[in-house]
Amino acid sequence: MTGAVILMPTYPAPPPIAPLIHTRPRPFWSVMIPSYNRNPYLEGTLASVLEQDPGPEEMQIAVVDDASTRDDPEPLVRRLGGDRVTFIRQPRNLGQFANLNSCIQTAEGYWVHILHSDDLALPGFYATLKGALASRDDIGAAYCRSGTIGENGAWLRNSVSESSTPGILPGFLSRIAVTNRIQTPSIVVRRRVYEKLGGFRLDLPYAADWEMWIRIAAHYPIWYEPATLAAWRVHSESWSALNVRSGQNIADLRRCVEVSRSLLPAALAPALSRKAKDQVARVAVSGTFRALLARDLHTAFRQAREALRCDMSWRPVIRTLLFLPFRLVGEPLRRRRAAGRRQTARERGGIERTGCQ
Repeated sequence: MTGAVILMPTYPAPPPIAPLIHTRPRPFWSVMIPSYNRNPYLEGTLASVLEQDPGPEEMQIAVVDDASTRDDPEPLVRRLGGDRVTFIRQPRNLGQFANLNSCIQTAEGYWVHILHSDDLALPGFYATLKGALASRDDIGAAYCRSGTIGENGAWLRNSVSESSTPGILPGFLSRIAVTNRIQTPSIVVRRRVYEKLGGFRLDLPYAADWEMWIRIAAHYPIWYEPATLAAWRVHSESWSALNVRSGQNIADLRRCVEVSRSLLPAALAPALSRKAKDQVARVAVSGTFRALLARDLHTAFRQAREALRCDMSWRPVIRTLLFLPFRLVGEPLRRRRAAGRRQTARERGGIERTGCQ
């Protein structure tokens, strides 16, 4: 009697990216700015690129609008960019990642930078990364440390530093497979890498970027720049925020772990996938906690429900969820103590600067 054969689920292939047929010199960069109903931030995004513009021979700049239904971005693009910036309007709404694939297909440069219309390329982004990439033919993608900014542009936090020095990240696949460490505005990808590996998956509406970075890391070396040269914006009207409210973010992250497992070394895949599921559960629990703090019971319920679906060993998740009321009670005290420590640090800093004792 033979043992049962366990069949792994199969998933559709990523959408193809056709090779570029070019008869003229190509720019080094293609900066592709997908937009949709976000004019309040698009001006800052476009300005952050134009301030670093090395010229059309070196950089293609295009705004690709996904059939906006309000706040037509074309007049803004024409006012800021004139003929320097190409404006493309999709004939119908494609959805976020299908529009990103259209951006890649339209890109003419050797390196593609997708910069969402609410994010920023900080000064030095293009010059610094070109300095690292211009003489390298082996690197598939490069990214820098990034910051998170709020609706009003206030700086909230920096991403985790992967290395104190620029260079290829050794063993990066094992890190990116467990948690998404890359924000889209901070990464540039060689166009021929997209041509070989395909575009963003359309069956992972929230987590297609994470799966893409895992896919690239499984096939190519990744370069890291420790300087903070890009900023990712969080705001209540963002597409990501809408997915958190519905719980779709956790469902897609969980599915991304399953889809990406085939990209990992066979000996490491079980352990890495287990760690990734645990990390997704933590994201869901944190989402539940933040929603409860905001008295958003709708979001809290959906995040908690998805947390329970993340891992076979779900008892720790239940214990953590049950402990949340105690965290909620203690949160105001924790914040007051943190504010007191910050005030004390500021006062001590003032004493040190004035030389007082």
